[in-house]
Amino acid sequence: MESNCVEGRRLLLVSQTTGYQTRAFADAATRLGVRARLATDRCHILEDPWADSAIPVRFEALRWSLRKVRDQAPFDGIAAVGDRPALLASYIARDLGLRFSPPEAVAASRNKFLTRERFRAAGLPVPEFHRIPLEADSHEAARSVPYPCVLKPLGLSASRGVIRADDRQAFLAAFSRIRRLLAMPDICRFREDSDRYVQVEAFVPGREYAVEGIVSGGRLQVLAIFDKPDPLDGPFFEETIYVTPSRAAARIRHAIAAAAQKAVAALGLTWGPVHAEARVNDSGVWVLEVAARPIGGLCARALRFQDGIPLEDAIVRHALGGDISGLRREKQASGVMMIPIPAGGIYHKVHGLEQASATAGVEEILITAKQGQELVPLPEGSSYLGFIFARGESPGLVETSLRAAHARLQFEILAKLPVAP
Repeated sequence: MESNCVEGRRLLLVSQTTGYQTRAFADAATRLGVRARLATDRCHILEDPWADSAIPVRFEALRWSLRKVRDQAPFDGIAAVGDRPALLASYIARDLGLRFSPPEAVAASRNKFLTRERFRAAGLPVPEFHRIPLEADSHEAARSVPYPCVLKPLGLSASRGVIRADDRQAFLAAFSRIRRLLAMPDICRFREDSDRYVQVEAFVPGREYAVEGIVSGGRLQVLAIFDKPDPLDGPFFEETIYVTPSRAAARIRHAIAAAAQKAVAALGLTWGPVHAEARVNDSGVWVLEVAARPIGGLCARALRFQDGIPLEDAIVRHALGGDISGLRREKQASGVMMIPIPAGGIYHKVHGLEQASATAGVEEILITAKQGQELVPLPEGSSYLGFIFARGESPGLVETSLRAAHARLQFEILAKLPVAP
């Protein structure tokens, strides 16, 4: 893959002010000789507070953000990091005539109810599902849902707020918990309509997989299928280990790829990276969601292609019209563990990092939690303690390396002191 076909072109990268991936995309642009410009949700009053010449945008103020970006045009391509940035990027792309999935498709991918409706209309298998307003009588709702069921905020990602309920009492507790979560300032400040509802779905058993791909003209190019070897049966659904290539039988991998393509078409996604989640059981492949963005956090480091090409390089090239049809994953198996938060409190330090890093197959361990940071586990939380990356001759060896390294880490988490009245 030659870099000169995109060298010198202007890329607009829409992202949140904070995030693991923004720097990775900026580095990719530098490697490819691309002139990248950030558009982030930052203070629009202070003059360049981060000294990176980023365009200030606000995800909840579409017209204002479009004017800000239009003033800095033209751009040759656009990419986005995260769910809200992807939606804004879709509107910017339409405004500037750039290639990206249409806003209606990206909005549907971010809303679990709209996603289910589109999947059902396309003939994809979907569980029984209901959308329940937050102000509804939860006792009445508890009498009309299937058990076991899963309650989900419509617009949150990364399993935040997702809770399984096996009976009426568990349903009432979960509904109340999600109500409190959606009232938190970091969520309600966006005033999104989707945050006024809870989706309730019949629980779908089975093994879970993730699909990473890039869509061109509505056609999905599958870059990798990840196994999720840990059972995700609830009551919460914290993801931990991703390993690729998948150890599933070829017929299952083909079925997952075909279902992901059908889901992409059902949503109307046409251009850019996608990250899909699916469950497989005796009834077939159940696509849970397809996000119009790449895999989140630092997890993309687990995915490399021939000649060591990172995922971000491929996405930047594609956004600028480069040909990535020949992209192939490296031969080695690889994986990542998103280190779960075992308990809420104040992060103090980690022990055993040197021993864990020396584990055979482990390439890198990054502890992203900062000393003094408040840790909030799922379902209310939205972050991890860090990431473990491993590579090896087989997916099984990679999984073993990740688990062994994690077992050698001990995290010191202090109790949060009560606030004085």
